[in-house]
Amino acid sequence: MSRRSARGVVLAAVVAVLGAFASPAAQAADGTGYRYWSFWERDGARWVYAQQGAGTTRPADGAVQGFRFAVSQDSQNAAEPRGAADFEAACAKTPAKDGTKRIALVLDFGTPGDAPEGETPPAPRTVCAQVGTDATTAEALADVAAPLRYDRSALLCAIAGFPKSGCADQVADPGTGTDAGAKSPSPTVTDSASGQGAEGGGGPSAGLVVGAVAVLLLGGAAVWQARRRRG
Repeated sequence: MSRRSARGVVLAAVVAVLGAFASPAAQAADGTGYRYWSFWERDGARWVYAQQGAGTTRPADGAVQGFRFAVSQDSQNAAEPRGAADFEAACAKTPAKDGTKRIALVLDFGTPGDAPEGETPPAPRTVCAQVGTDATTAEALADVAAPLRYDRSALLCAIAGFPKSGCADQVADPGTGTDAGAKSPSPTVTDSASGQGAEGGGGPSAGLVVGAVAVLLLGGAAVWQARRRRG
């Protein structure tokens, strides 16, 4: 095996591992669900579950994106954002400006049944974020919906301070708001490097990801060295 081939095998394995950790939603085969903020992108007249986190997505000027707080089993049955999803209406009072872009963000805080016990979700709203041309969705969100809260795995836990506590908590029956007292392995990955807030919660730790990558790299290097000696 050539050095280039060995590198290709290792790179493919690394991508596979990271792709598994960055799954947009955890699969709950036992019927339980997770209470979390899901991230959506507008495609014409419909919502599409985002395939990247808000920390790596860099929308273009005129984009419409949404966040929905709800209890869901996985991305297939996740609740879509409600409310106006019209860019022109959302940004009508925010004139275009050189060196910036405008993004309409639909923020849906969910229903009382989705909210943690003792909390009342704010009404859904659509806001216009005007940020630098290279800004990510997470940066746009921080500009118009602070305070945000993340856990140690960079999982988005709260928008505009809601909810006050918890992060991707597991519930016994989706839609009932009944806590099961567990955490999701990674229901939605925001992968923002903002570091705003920290608490224990779902999602693979950075150390776990780095460790997995290191093992793959070492394994690939060993295979290449062995092939080289035999050659």
